[in-house]
Amino acid sequence: MDWVVEAKDMTKVYKMGVVDVQALNGASLKIKRGEVVAIMGPSGSGKSTLMNMLGCLDRPTSGEYILDGESVATLNDDQLAIIRNHKVGFVFQSFNLLSRQTALFNVELPLRYSGIDQNRKAVAKAALEAVGLGDRITHRPTELSGGQQQRVAIARAIVNDPAIIMADEPTGNLDSRVGKEIMVLLLNLNKQRGTTLIIVTHDPYVADQTQRIIRIRDGVVEE
Repeated sequence: MDWVVEAKDMTKVYKMGVVDVQALNGASLKIKRGEVVAIMGPSGSGKSTLMNMLGCLDRPTSGEYILDGESVATLNDDQLAIIRNHKVGFVFQSFNLLSRQTALFNVELPLRYSGIDQNRKAVAKAALEAVGLGDRITHRPTELSGGQQQRVAIARAIVNDPAIIMADEPTGNLDSRVGKEIMVLLLNLNKQRGTTLIIVTHDPYVADQTQRIIRIRDGVVEE
């Protein structure tokens, strides 16, 4: 089996003054390459912490995490940043775009961080065309609708051809019609590119569009 994500017995303990808070309590899961999964759980269940671990934004206190064949649980911050930039594309509820820069510049950012100069603009333009925004490359976020801004964010997420896309409530700031359009886009990109898609969501409609739902409660994965 070709697993792109393998997490085993991951724990995460946060220090809150003199108190230890256990956000993950032996979480284990595997995700196949090209799979579309939803992560669901009540507030405080540990799903945001789990997303941070899977997206290499943080490292577990203990346990093992293998991303795209590479063990990352014990990497330092600089090493994590390199892995994150090359292997993970992020899509956030709030888009997280640079408001004074064009759509093209926003999508170029991961390539800039990777040190890629050759054909950078062409690659970013192709990503924008893939999400249906080839005619909006010079527009700034303030000149785009919410749905278009999320499309720019998705183009930025796919521009480095990552192993996984982590989407955190990707339709949360959109009305239901536009939210459905964004889900169709994400699922089409999965079919066309084979990119693994991991969606953190509260929305049952969004979860129903995925191939599998991973539920987390009290820091433990329940499938």
